[in-house]
This record gives sequence, C-alpha cells and structure tokens, in this order.
Amino acid sequence: MAITDWPEAERPRERLLNDGAQSLSDAELLAIFLRVGVRGKSAVDLARELMLEFGSLNGLFFASRQACTQVKGLGDAKYAQLQAVLEMSRRALAEEMQARDALSSPTAVRDYLRLKLAGLPHEVFLAVFLDAQNRVLEAEELFRGTLTQTSVYPREVVKRALARNAAGVILAHNHPSGVAEPSQADRWLTDQLKAALALVDVKVLDHFVVAGTNSLSFAERGLL
Repeated sequence: MAITDWPEAERPRERLLNDGAQSLSDAELLAIFLRVGVRGKSAVDLARELMLEFGSLNGLFFASRQACTQVKGLGDAKYAQLQAVLEMSRRALAEEMQARDALSSPTAVRDYLRLKLAGLPHEVFLAVFLDAQNRVLEAEELFRGTLTQTSVYPREVVKRALARNAAGVILAHNHPSGVAEPSQADRWLTDQLKAALALVDVKVLDHFVVAGTNSLSFAERGLL
C-alpha cells in the first residue's frame, strides 16, 4: 500500500509536521528523505530494509558510494543527497561550537566530533584549537592512519597550535573497532601531548575517543 493511502495520522510527513521530527523513528525519518519507494514497496518499507542492511543511520551515512548504489532504490543522486545532509549537519554543529565558549557547550562539541569521526573505516586524529576565551578557532584533521592505529607526532601538533595562535586544544580520535575505551597508548600519547603543548602555554582541555555513536571524554573520566 502506498503511503498516500495510509490514514493521514499515520503518514510520517504529516506526523512530523504535527508532532515534530523527534516523534518519528529512524526509518520514518529516512522514508521522508527518500520520498518514494520502489515497485511493491513504500518509502517506509524501503527505509526499514536500508536500516537492516546498514545497521543504523550512521552505517548508512558512512557507507561507501559503491555500497549505497548497489541497493535498489538508492543511486548516485540519493547518495549525493545523503552526503549533503551529513555535511550540513557537521557545518551546523561547527557553527554552534564556534559561536560560544566550547566548554559551555560540550554537547555541541561531542556531537560534532561524533559526526566527524563515527563510522570512518580508519583511525583519524584531529584537534579543535581554541582561543583564550575557549572559542573555536578551527577544527583540523592532523593525522590519518589504519584500521587499528594512527601515528601522532607531538611536534606537529605543537606547530599547528602555534600557527593558529591557540591557547587551548581539544583532542579527538576514533576507534573503528567500535569500543570507546582509551588504550594505554592513548593515555600515554595524551600525557606526551599535554607536556609538549604546556611548553608553549597551550592547555589540553579534553581528549575524546569516538566509537560509532559512543564517545568518551578524558576530562569526564578524570584522565587529564
């Protein structure tokens, strides 16, 4: 049955307009994005199949172009739209981070880092450089590695902090394994970076480990 044949109170778009986007499931939100289904399947049916295929919205957003376009009902146009939605979300969160004291809006920082790092198939290390009022100067990817490790060089981090005239920095990296727990190497690296940056009066304010939809804050764990 086509969605247009459903009772109006059950249609995802009408429910969103009446009750807000938060009232819809992931599949229903995806169905609104898809707009139409395929032969024999409504947009909601197709969205549910996609959620099963990719495991989650994150799984779909971070899937490769090839993986997406192999699914009936998705193609280059829909893949491009998905990537545009993801990038707009990143930029909106970056604007929110930059508009205020980063420490007074930790949710925006955490959400931005999750959108930036979650779902990547390789490790990435980035830094959010802050001014003396903890306002964001720039978020910059510094190093990229493999599935299990990234080589991070404290000297290069110090050089980038000085180039940005930063007073503080929030560090972050992802764990493609899906486990948001810091390894002993992560703790050792954080200590090394704190010591190196302290020599040029740059304070490490936090270090986030992102794994899928989960993230861990060194500051909240008392690890800094």
